[in-house]
Amino acid sequence: MSEICVRITEFTDPTCPWAYSAEPIRQRINWLYEGRIEWEPRMVVLADTREEQEAKGLTTEKVAAAIEQIASEHLMPMDSRPRPYVPPSREACRLVVAARVHADRLTLRRALRSLRIRNFSGEMVDDPETIRAAALDAGIGAEFDAWMADPEVERELNEDATLARRPMPAAKVLDHKLANWSGGRRYTCPSYEITRLADGVTISIPGFQPPPVYGVVLANLVPGMDRRDPPETVEQVLEWRRFPLSTQEVATVCEIPFDRAREELGRIATQQYVGADGFWHRNGG
Repeated sequence: MSEICVRITEFTDPTCPWAYSAEPIRQRINWLYEGRIEWEPRMVVLADTREEQEAKGLTTEKVAAAIEQIASEHLMPMDSRPRPYVPPSREACRLVVAARVHADRLTLRRALRSLRIRNFSGEMVDDPETIRAAALDAGIGAEFDAWMADPEVERELNEDATLARRPMPAAKVLDHKLANWSGGRRYTCPSYEITRLADGVTISIPGFQPPPVYGVVLANLVPGMDRRDPPETVEQVLEWRRFPLSTQEVATVCEIPFDRAREELGRIATQQYVGADGFWHRNGG
């Protein structure tokens, strides 16, 4: 049985396009180090209310333009049409924390992924029905209301937001990867604190980074950690994940070009479109 060597504390938010665009990198890390790492998502909580979004100057037109640009650069499926308003993320973050407090890691990851996909498919993630649907996607049913109202979940949610606003001293060296808030600087999404469990040594990686950065950090932090070879086929990746993946996620895990991944996926899977791309369901799976 594999031994967990590394914990990756992930500072994130379901509504952040950069955090969503980093899904391919996380899939690749999961493939390479499966059974040796564990993820601990912490919610940044980018906004509590619609009014807070408006105060930041985030109009629906600005957000739509940013999503279109980020989608074209990072090739993740995003619906770039303007929405009625820019939704806050606090209640979506609450669901993720509720899953962390009351369920297992798999349920937690499913809840976070569903919220991300629903958000970038054009749904409003402050809508209670959207949040409930994401909970059902993760396997959370009758317990949903009780979990969301749990004072312990509220306490953990506030603690997450506080931790995100206390970046490690080393992270402050890369100040351009941090963001302002009323009390100083905070982590942007996604940011990671990577901890070697043997002795607690932690390295901070603030902000969106290219894939080789994480490989270098992990190789130096835990030199002897087993690393799996890339998959031989795109079908192998779909069978491994057991849920639909985007073209870019598969391409990144396989270390092949986007167009090649798309062509190979088209032979064995069916795509559900979102924006300019979509998510692949394996035929017969």
